[in-house]
Amino acid sequence: MNKKIFSFFLFIIIAFSFLGIVSARAEDENIKKVSLDEFIAIASSKDVRFEQILIDKLVLKYRKALGLPAGDFILSLKSKYNFIFDPDDEDVDNTISLTKLFPYTGTEIEVGYTSSLSSASRQISSEFEVAVSQPIAENAFGKNTRLLDKIIGLETKVANFQVIEAYEDYLASLIQIYYNWYSAYENVNTARNSYNESMKLLENIKERQKYKIALPVDVNKVNLQVAAKKEALIILENKHEEYLNLIKQSMRYNENADLQPENSAAYSDVVINFDSDYLKFSNQSRTSKILKMLEDKTSFEVDKYANELLPSINLIAGYSQVGLDHQIKDDNQTVYAGFAFDWPMPSVVEKARLETSKLELKKTKLNSLNIHLKLHTDLKNLNDRIIKEKELIAIADDKIKFAQSIVADDRKNYSLGRITLNDIIDEVNKLEDNKFNKIFHQVQLKRLIIEWLRINDKLINDNEIDY
Repeated sequence: MNKKIFSFFLFIIIAFSFLGIVSARAEDENIKKVSLDEFIAIASSKDVRFEQILIDKLVLKYRKALGLPAGDFILSLKSKYNFIFDPDDEDVDNTISLTKLFPYTGTEIEVGYTSSLSSASRQISSEFEVAVSQPIAENAFGKNTRLLDKIIGLETKVANFQVIEAYEDYLASLIQIYYNWYSAYENVNTARNSYNESMKLLENIKERQKYKIALPVDVNKVNLQVAAKKEALIILENKHEEYLNLIKQSMRYNENADLQPENSAAYSDVVINFDSDYLKFSNQSRTSKILKMLEDKTSFEVDKYANELLPSINLIAGYSQVGLDHQIKDDNQTVYAGFAFDWPMPSVVEKARLETSKLELKKTKLNSLNIHLKLHTDLKNLNDRIIKEKELIAIADDKIKFAQSIVADDRKNYSLGRITLNDIIDEVNKLEDNKFNKIFHQVQLKRLIIEWLRINDKLINDNEIDY
């Protein structure tokens, strides 16, 4: 009989254990854990803001083609009918020409053929001509074009870096959203545990009241404590729901499983040495390269506008052949050379551009210096805050350890009647505040490290956003 009873109870225990395991598995299957890396990967692939940044990068490859003089072959066709007052003497001219500019030398070559029909003589005359033009003063041998090429090249590189900066800012905002979500999730867990502990205390006090150990006022105090904990829990759950909706929006998430963040170790191994890091930043960072490029670009513009003050002088050389019929029979051949001179007086606009560009160069250099000084201060302050946050986390750990010990002792002392209920409630609240405080400083440290990496241009590599 005893064996049967024992077997029956053993079966009940195993059955409930199995049901508990099945329930836990069902609960786990209804929760999808999302790591920081997974969130970034999904959000980057589905968020249209990232695609907009990539389009900006793709547009850059056309900037030079749009900004430089075209080096294409240009085919020109012209047909002209000359009306003369004498109706018996009217001409028809047809011209075809092909022009090619070599932008980096400034050389222009033109090949042309003209055919004319005289209505009076009914005779066809034709001309073939080849001409070469080479600038030797303004834009001498393509100097201005080469300067423009350097300017556009620098503008393109700066714009490319700005696209990378935009992606880095976007990535930092995604990480901040995730950390906000994680912080809200941890706060909800802490508040829920605190509420559950308050409920246990309330049940204990009610039990003590039955045996006349606790007073009605004690029950009311704990009821007030429970109401306050529930209120705090509802507020924190609402805040968590707001951040969760941002996460779902970024991921374009529409499944039924609940999302849950993980305590990511990403970026936790970042080692900061301010002096060496700032030296590397000031010499090798994307920001320092952009500032140097802007100075170089403005300097090239000064040279370009100075060159435009020179007169336009072109050396011209050519060969022409004039004759009868379309085949240019009985031709006369000519080789010629000369120059074309053009100098606007008094060059007011060009001089104004030159002087303005010189002032802009000074302004750019001063701006670059100011930005370096400001970034040095910002990074120094950020470094100090990171050090302080690490210290505050260590202090929070100690405070939680001490508070937990005090609460454990106070519960014993309260059961022995050595302290009042108010004392234990105060200590429980202090413990909860210390837990919230630790969560805040842990997440704040992560945020500061991300900001440090972003300002130092280390959050991503420059080649990470190829289409």
